[in-house]
Amino acid sequence: MDYLPYGLWAILLFFIIRRMFPVKGVKHITVAELKENLHDKNKQYIDVRTSAEFKGRNIKGFKNIPLHLLYEAHGLLKEKKVVLICQSGMRSNKASKVLKKQGFKKITNVKGGMNAWS
Repeated sequence: MDYLPYGLWAILLFFIIRRMFPVKGVKHITVAELKENLHDKNKQYIDVRTSAEFKGRNIKGFKNIPLHLLYEAHGLLKEKKVVLICQSGMRSNKASKVLKKQGFKKITNVKGGMNAWS
């Protein structure tokens, strides 16, 4: 059985851990902070969970754009703030990376996602 050299393990581990860290330039808020600002018309509220998850339980005011579809435009405005949520915060963190690459600058991720919403 062949083993990977320690250097390759280190590189692989670095990339795995890096994916879990928050994206630079993205604001992170709690669900309590979200509740305080939920009716701000100057923000775009996006739920990146699947359509089935969204239909099962969602927050009024959020638009459902599943993560795999976020690579397309969907009419989001780059100059407006975007607030992202998912089930736990992992997919919305990935979604923030996708939007950053598309040129969005005002991105907020909800920590804990729907799991933290009560």
